[in-house]
Amino acid sequence: MKQLVMKSVSVFSVLCLSQMPLLAQKNFFPPQTPIQSVTDTMHGVMITDDYRWLENKADPAVINWTRAQHDYGIAFLNATQKKHDGLREDIAAYIDRDYESPLGKEGKRLFQSVKRKGDKQSKLYTILDGKKILIWDPVKLDTTGNTSTSSVAYTYDGERAAISVQKSGGEISTTYIIETRNGKILYPPLENTFGFQWTKDQQHAYITVRSKEDIDKQLPLKTYWLKIGDSMDKAQVVGTTADAKNSFYAYDNRYAEVSFYGESDFYSNSCYMRNTGTFEKGQLIYESKKSSAYPEAIGDKLYIFTNDNAPNYKLLIGDRNNPESKNWKVLIPESKTVLQGYAVTKKNIIIQDKIDIQSRLTLYDLNGKRIRQIELPETGNVSGMGYDREEDSVYVYISTFTSETKVFVASPSNFRWRLYYQRESAVDMSNIVGEVKFYISKDNTRVPVIVVHRRDIKLDGNNPVLLEAYGGFNSGIQPGYYGFYASFLNRGGVVVEAGIRGGDEYGEKWHEDGMLANKQNCFDDFNSCAEWLIKEKYTNPSKIVAMGGSNGGLLMGAVATQRPDLYKGIICMVPLLDMLRYEKFLIARYWIPEYGTAENEEDFRWLLQYSPYQNIRKGINVPTMLVTAGENDSRVDPIHAKKFVASLQNNPGQINPVILHMDYNSGHGSGQATAQRIDNWEFIYEFLMNQLGM
Repeated sequence: MKQLVMKSVSVFSVLCLSQMPLLAQKNFFPPQTPIQSVTDTMHGVMITDDYRWLENKADPAVINWTRAQHDYGIAFLNATQKKHDGLREDIAAYIDRDYESPLGKEGKRLFQSVKRKGDKQSKLYTILDGKKILIWDPVKLDTTGNTSTSSVAYTYDGERAAISVQKSGGEISTTYIIETRNGKILYPPLENTFGFQWTKDQQHAYITVRSKEDIDKQLPLKTYWLKIGDSMDKAQVVGTTADAKNSFYAYDNRYAEVSFYGESDFYSNSCYMRNTGTFEKGQLIYESKKSSAYPEAIGDKLYIFTNDNAPNYKLLIGDRNNPESKNWKVLIPESKTVLQGYAVTKKNIIIQDKIDIQSRLTLYDLNGKRIRQIELPETGNVSGMGYDREEDSVYVYISTFTSETKVFVASPSNFRWRLYYQRESAVDMSNIVGEVKFYISKDNTRVPVIVVHRRDIKLDGNNPVLLEAYGGFNSGIQPGYYGFYASFLNRGGVVVEAGIRGGDEYGEKWHEDGMLANKQNCFDDFNSCAEWLIKEKYTNPSKIVAMGGSNGGLLMGAVATQRPDLYKGIICMVPLLDMLRYEKFLIARYWIPEYGTAENEEDFRWLLQYSPYQNIRKGINVPTMLVTAGENDSRVDPIHAKKFVASLQNNPGQINPVILHMDYNSGHGSGQATAQRIDNWEFIYEFLMNQLGM
């Protein structure tokens, strides 16, 4: 049952009010927002939505309201904030600088991504006879710099590449096939590509198509098999799903004659095996609704990295001649540490695992017998590891809090590391230190936290703190380079990243403890971190700004509505906030396995308890908030930010400013041009530092 109630405030009058000058430097009088109430009955509960009308992005009234809110927010901040000398220069020093990536090897070919100071986007070069040759520059497609390279897929010999680009962060790609010796575009571009994988014969590709219509109408995506050079109307459909919350996948194996395909959601999958180059149904070898397994085939052996009955993961082995999962054997068992990845070399197996969020490498023989822990070339965190079977070399990425990531290479026969790549820091981190610490959450759970600050910090309870977290989708924190925060840190700021539940810090159990009915644990963990920082004399509530984006934006909305007393300000970026309706927009059905859906009564009960938009408390003043959204976001619809801001601004007792900031030339955050990134981060840092009184 739906009931529509119209308030007698015209949108025209709202827009007229929005053009009025600021009445006073410190008073916040944003454009008024009409209330147009819609009432739904959900599982016997009446839910009133006063701002459903803001969901219609094509409505001129919504377009004008959004622009008026955005413009007012900028004007208000310009009138009330002080500028910090050198801030923009500091940010630019990190973002806009000369950069050359590590050399990438494909067959006997070498490639390198290069970005010079002043370039709008990165360019791709190949190296032939010792000379660098430019083969790809997205700015040649779009001189504004708003078109960016989103992925590059090379053939095994490196002679061709499929390069995908997106415009204005929309994550709807166009793919170009180029000859990599000279950058020549070989065929007409493929439009609306979402995934591109070369097949083993290197003459075809698996291509998943996703158009704006697919996103807007939440249509299941189709995967095609295409002969390179043909148009998409000649492609053969090889798979799709019945529901847009699931996806189809298919891939070949370079070192075996079998291929795998199936259907998956975010955390589980089915898997069929068939002979490469055929479209036979093949054999169902794995199926689960709780865990995942994506085999890698090398010769006649299958290697399976899985969390099936192993929340800390394990590595299994199977035989292509008897491939069903019931026949798989444990090669590297689950342990108390969390397995992160593996590499099967010609002579041994390398396992990357982590203890208390810090990673290491361990060597095993091909039968799974532990040999030893691998000594690293330098002290630091293993932030990545790869193996090149063609040249039989292992690459390891070592990160620390205060220095750029270094890459080392060695033979897996002796692990005599040599430096392969390093990059000098463009910012001063000489007086900065970082630590991994732990605190106790509301239910006595021990939670890891990264704390980075100046060496001469005084624990007097008065330090400005930026507190961040994500807490979802099995994505966690790890030690890494904090140069991006250099300007804030060197001015006395403290950067804190909390490893709250929902991430991967302690395996799948840690993730499960922060998803679905357990989502409240994420919010409790974050608030407990703020309380710990206060207790340990790092800071006080008037000196903490919280920041998070996407799922972390949901976190920001929840802590704002649940514990407004703990924070001076909140930066809530590209957020999910109306959790009773989130899956109705764009690609959000993919996330039902993480959050649940209000269409299900059990899920509805827990979603209603924490959904930020439905839990704005009348008369309660939340901290000053900067709520950002991307106009071209294909993941999280900007309607969340708009409705939340409107409701808070109209809430009796809301005194602190709640500001909507739209990025009209971006999406969920990827692909921004250099100047745009500098502008956006200067804007955010100015808000942060002004809130903290710096």
